[in-house]
Amino acid sequence: MAFSPEERKRYCRHLELPGFGGRAQERLRAGRVMVVGCGGLGSPALYYLAAAGIGRIGLVDSDMVELSNLQRQILHATPDIGRPKVDSAVARLRALNPHVCLAPQGERLTADNAREFFAPYDIVLDATDNYASKYLINDVCVALHKPFVHAGISAFCGQLLTVIPGQSACLRCVYPVPPPALGAGPKAEAGPLGPIPGVIGTLQAIEAIKFLTGLGALLTGSLLTYDGLAAEFKTVHAHRNPECPACGGHPKLPEQTHG
Repeated sequence: MAFSPEERKRYCRHLELPGFGGRAQERLRAGRVMVVGCGGLGSPALYYLAAAGIGRIGLVDSDMVELSNLQRQILHATPDIGRPKVDSAVARLRALNPHVCLAPQGERLTADNAREFFAPYDIVLDATDNYASKYLINDVCVALHKPFVHAGISAFCGQLLTVIPGQSACLRCVYPVPPPALGAGPKAEAGPLGPIPGVIGTLQAIEAIKFLTGLGALLTGSLLTYDGLAAEFKTVHAHRNPECPACGGHPKLPEQTHG
C-alpha cells in the first residue's frame, strides 16, 4: 500500500535516508512490536517506535502514574498523576502519530497471560523494572522462539541485550538465576538518574527498528553496558550456554513458561 501524502511528509527524513528509504519504512509500517512497561525504559522506546511509524505497538503495564515517576518517565505528565500508565501512554502516542495502531493491556504481566500477549508480535521489548518480569519475558520468548530486547538500569548505569532464541545467548545464559534482591529501605529504590533509562530505552527502539528492517547488526551475542558517570559504553561477549535452563538442549524451567 502506497504512503499517503501526509505519511510521505511525516516520514520524509526516513524516505530520503540513504540505505533506508521506502522499503525499510514499509517494513516498519508492517511491523508489530510489544513493549512491556510504560515507565522509564518504555517511555523513550514507545515514543521513538511510534514516531518511526511502527504499524502496531502493544503496551503492557498495570501501574498508575505517580509524581515520583515524572523525573524519568517522559511519556507522562503532571496532569496524568493517578491515571493508568497505559491510558496516559496511548493518549500521548496517538497525539504523536495517529497512523500507529496501539493495543494497550492494563494488566500485570504473568505466566498465564504472557504467551497470549506476545504471540501476535514480531519482537518484544523488556522495559520492566524487576527481575521476576525480566526472567518471565526471557523464558516465554525463548519458549515461543520470539525475539526480544532485554534492558536494565540501575543508578547511573544500564545494559542491553538482543536475543534471537535458538541463535544467540538469552538472559539466563548470562545470568542463570536472578541476582539477589536489593535490601529494604529507601536506598534500595534510589535512582536511577533520569536520563539513564532514556539512553537505554532509545537503544531498545533502535534494535527493534533494525530487526524489523533487516538493517545493521543486532546486539546479539554481546551485552552492552553503559556507565553514565564515566560516559563509557562497554561490550561483554555473551556466549550461548548449551546447559542453559531456558534455551539449552534440555530446558529445566516450569511448564508454565515452556508449555
